[in-house]
Amino acid sequence: MTVPLIEVDGVSKAFWIPTVRRETVREHVFGMLQPRRFERLTVLDNVSFELRRGETLGIMGRNGSGKSTLLKIVCGVYPPDRGHVVARASITPILELGVGWNPELDAIDNIFLIGSVMGLLLRDIRASIDEILAFAELEKFANLKLKHYSSGMSSRLAYAVAFKAVRDVLVLDEIFAVGDAGFKARCEERYWQLRAAGRTILIVSHDPRTIAAFCDRALLLDGGRIVAEGRAQQVAERYVSILTTDNRAKMAGVPASA
Repeated sequence: MTVPLIEVDGVSKAFWIPTVRRETVREHVFGMLQPRRFERLTVLDNVSFELRRGETLGIMGRNGSGKSTLLKIVCGVYPPDRGHVVARASITPILELGVGWNPELDAIDNIFLIGSVMGLLLRDIRASIDEILAFAELEKFANLKLKHYSSGMSSRLAYAVAFKAVRDVLVLDEIFAVGDAGFKARCEERYWQLRAAGRTILIVSHDPRTIAAFCDRALLLDGGRIVAEGRAQQVAERYVSILTTDNRAKMAGVPASA
């Protein structure tokens, strides 16, 4: 059996959050006179999985299930409280689109900035400028400072750079969630090109159809734990079943099941 490119073993993560929210100026002023209390919120609890060369693994779960935190631990943004992650390949992440851009620079300068961070050589960036701008449909705005871009424009640019910079493993948070139908179609085409080239991909999505269509295997997170793992289609169906049950419970006024 081949050695996995990414190995996540017993990973747990918790954050300390304030028990009392301070929203008004008055609450902040008077709150300074009292010690602030915190409670421990467990986001991930003993999560383990492997990602092997050439496969696409999907991660699903409701809001607050721990998906984004797990991706950030895999990419080295957060350290785990317990457990460990072994990465035996270079990772190209798209986690929070637009993070790292300099709003005072135009698109071309930001492509050089982010492309370099993602591991592209300067000569490769120069040769790819036109292709990246065309992919993002931003040719007319190449010399416009990013502070004047909409969130959608910044997101398209982030995807375009990352798709060009992908090395061994591509990590995507909510793939195909931005842009119009034409941009999504280009993202899908680029995805299949990467798959054909043998790239390894980790996808997080709320959409079970996306997971079923683009992934080989999938994990379902709930309450920070893996509650289902296996073929993407089967796990996607399990996710739909859970959502359907919860929606019916809410309509009936019954607490949703975990």
